[in-house]
Amino acid sequence: MFLSVFDIFKVGVGPSSSHTMGPMVAAARFLDRLRASPFHAHGVAASLHGSLAFTGVGHATDRATILGLAGFDPASYDASRADDVLARIHTQKVIEPPGLGPLRFDPDKDLRFDYGPPLPGHANGMKIFATDAQGDVLLAETYYSVGGGFVLTEAELTESRADRPKSGPAVPFPFETAQQMLGMAEASGLSIAQMKRANELSLRPATELDAGMARIWQVMTDCINRGMATGGTLPGGLHVRRRAKGIHEALMAERGLNMTAPHTINDWMSLYAMAVNEENAAGGQVVTAPTNGAAGVVPAVIRYWLDHVPGASPSRLGDFLLTAAAIGGLVKHNASISGAECGCQAEVGSAAAMAAAGLAAVLGGTPAQVENAAEIALEHHLGMTCDPVRGLVQVPCIERNGLGAIKAVSAASLALRGDGEHLVSLDVCIETMRQTGRDMHEKYKETSLGGLAVNVPNC
Repeated sequence: MFLSVFDIFKVGVGPSSSHTMGPMVAAARFLDRLRASPFHAHGVAASLHGSLAFTGVGHATDRATILGLAGFDPASYDASRADDVLARIHTQKVIEPPGLGPLRFDPDKDLRFDYGPPLPGHANGMKIFATDAQGDVLLAETYYSVGGGFVLTEAELTESRADRPKSGPAVPFPFETAQQMLGMAEASGLSIAQMKRANELSLRPATELDAGMARIWQVMTDCINRGMATGGTLPGGLHVRRRAKGIHEALMAERGLNMTAPHTINDWMSLYAMAVNEENAAGGQVVTAPTNGAAGVVPAVIRYWLDHVPGASPSRLGDFLLTAAAIGGLVKHNASISGAECGCQAEVGSAAAMAAAGLAAVLGGTPAQVENAAEIALEHHLGMTCDPVRGLVQVPCIERNGLGAIKAVSAASLALRGDGEHLVSLDVCIETMRQTGRDMHEKYKETSLGGLAVNVPNC
């Protein structure tokens, strides 16, 4: 099993990796199929199912699907151009994807929210169709947005679940479990980051790997800085006030005061995470880590380490990201990083495990201590539901990232106080999360049909 650091950390656009980025990616994939098809299409249509329908408007799934069909891509998303294109589509009822020419598309008729039972493969399902001049279907595909911006067709999803050897690129350290990872580390004498780096270098040159990770951190830290500098109210109708700017100004004013409480460091960690997730909620550029809904945890812990921990060095950023990506890959491979599949334990819980592992690694932890840090962080997110008010990635998501960052730092610190020996393994914790997600009622898995979403007045 191999998932690249660039699979786990992807530059994209808010507010949701599964509900915004995923549908945009799915639409782009369908356009590629249409370009390769012998059929001459006159129009396109799409239907959204399960969680993509129930919380689609709050997550901008409709907007993302339309823009994806118009040729937009999450990594190069231009917000100002997107607004212009979207307005033109609503007026002219036509989209013009590159290489295909004008296609009939009426957003009010050709994008359907299906609030019936979800599609059988996954809670985040969508269908896209190409039609002829009479409206008959020429080409159709079912896509599943499985979390973190990952998209699978129905056939790919079936194949991924089949009882057969997992395919993937051959890498020097192909660990599929934390136990295998620790065994390979002990046998090789390498750290988790070193093994992960060797895997990456088997597929790309070092210059490309290092430049890519540098860009990941640049986008992350730029997102923090924008969030700390921007005030106002978030879109969506809940009238949630952006708080990061005010918190940052207050913390800066308190710097140097002798009476500042030690626990104020928690406010800095929360600030960094909330800044990212306010940007995400506003539709800004973020990095999936491993999802948009949990995008603030890893960058907040990195920023805490660099700005507040003596001896921290940017030269170790790669080790942090590689270690975090190794843990994220294990969670995705053996359970899920999708809130619609396993609740928020799969999003913020996974992010906290990744951040705790990364921090433990750069603070000198052994592979066993790093694994312990990830386990502690994930264990104490088990059972967390995904219940966004009005389907918006705002309440409780923004603050939840702040607390996830605090838990991650605490988990790393606890692990480093030990020798790596512990009762509950990371593998057991990941399997427990998978089982908990399987048993969790659907109304608590990103449908906004339960929990805070129905108990908090949202109008």
